[in-house]
Amino acid sequence: MANNVREIKFEEKIEEYLTTQGGYIKSNEMGYEPLRGYKPDSLIKFIKNTQEKNWNKLVKIHGDITEEYFLKYVEKEIKEFGLLETLRNKIKLNGLEFRLIYFKPETSINYDTVNLYNENICECVRQLHYSVNNSNSLDTVLFINGFPLTTLELKNQYTGQDVNDAVRQYKEDRDCNEPIFLFNERSLVHFAVDLFECRMTTKLDNDNTFFLPFNQGSNGAGNVGGAGNPNNAEGFGTAYLWENVLRKNMIFEIVQKYMHLEYDKEKDKTWRKGKMIFPRYHQLDVVTKLVSDVKQNGSGKNYLIQHSAGSGKSNSIAWLSYRLSSLHDNLNNKIFDSVIVVTDRKVLDSQLQDTINSFDHTPGLVEAIDDKKRSRGLVDAINDKKRIIICTVQKFLFAYKDFDSLAGRKFAVIIDEAHQGQSGESAKTLRKSLLD
Repeated sequence: MANNVREIKFEEKIEEYLTTQGGYIKSNEMGYEPLRGYKPDSLIKFIKNTQEKNWNKLVKIHGDITEEYFLKYVEKEIKEFGLLETLRNKIKLNGLEFRLIYFKPETSINYDTVNLYNENICECVRQLHYSVNNSNSLDTVLFINGFPLTTLELKNQYTGQDVNDAVRQYKEDRDCNEPIFLFNERSLVHFAVDLFECRMTTKLDNDNTFFLPFNQGSNGAGNVGGAGNPNNAEGFGTAYLWENVLRKNMIFEIVQKYMHLEYDKEKDKTWRKGKMIFPRYHQLDVVTKLVSDVKQNGSGKNYLIQHSAGSGKSNSIAWLSYRLSSLHDNLNNKIFDSVIVVTDRKVLDSQLQDTINSFDHTPGLVEAIDDKKRSRGLVDAINDKKRIIICTVQKFLFAYKDFDSLAGRKFAVIIDEAHQGQSGESAKTLRKSLLD
């Protein structure tokens, strides 16, 4: 009996936090359609609440079949472009535009956009029976405007199970062909969680499913240590997952500004062969901490970020560049005119552009000052108000002497040092020039 109480408290604690402090409403599986893999009623409610004018125009065209017509069109768009891309862009039909989600605006100046963000319907559902083929249920599912973006399988050591049992359950008991599990069509991320450890995957593929650790490290995020998580004297060791990652503000930010699909457009042709990238906890932690500090203190400070080999440094640079390029202070003033990434790695050049373009399709958002550009290319890009500029150490040092003509401008300079091209006299001169 005592073990059962402990198990219930674990699941209830997550639900309690998410529905009292995390921005979700406590909900149930009513309205969920297993064959569709989402909650159509919640989506329609969101559309009517936020885009009433265009919805009424659509009703005038299609009458009683409007809802079904709209849902089928949305499903078609998701099949073609994937859920992530569809959420980030507008649905266009019959000359009308609709959004399936409203992300948090960069500033609070426009009350209308803030109000639209607050109209998103965020639901926390425990024990979702997701299939018509069996009675299986998921422990917790987080829905945004009807779409199940996050699933969780929760295990408790007090009942003799741990994170390995949650992983096994996803691999062996969760058919990846069920609508709710279809890659980049419904759920975008799946977490296996126990009292002390957490693992994550973005693609269920039965026995071939690959889970990554989603832990802080034994000494906590940002501190040198081993695997796992530190002891949490005030609660569960994995509380950071629902307190720092799954709360509404952060999960919206992750969907909008972190998650992206990696695939070779020439070789693979289709996003279905791609790999969905969800930030590891250490990446999310470092970008969030740095952006928060800059937002509070403004420009002019120096930071050192240490990344071990294979820990996703290129993605961290891309995410940080994008966040800093649109960052505003607490008075809604833009902090940086441009973000300059100094590197000699061509792989970072292309990866950074591809990653950022998946968030923001603004033409010319990223400018690469490569060998084909003339020596004043960096200064020209700054004068052209390019938000993110990539250049080599040599190009930066050549242009730096002309920076006096840019008085009054503020730049964030991200230096990728962890490779051979950033060693020696050029790197020393670069660091000296930034300290002068």
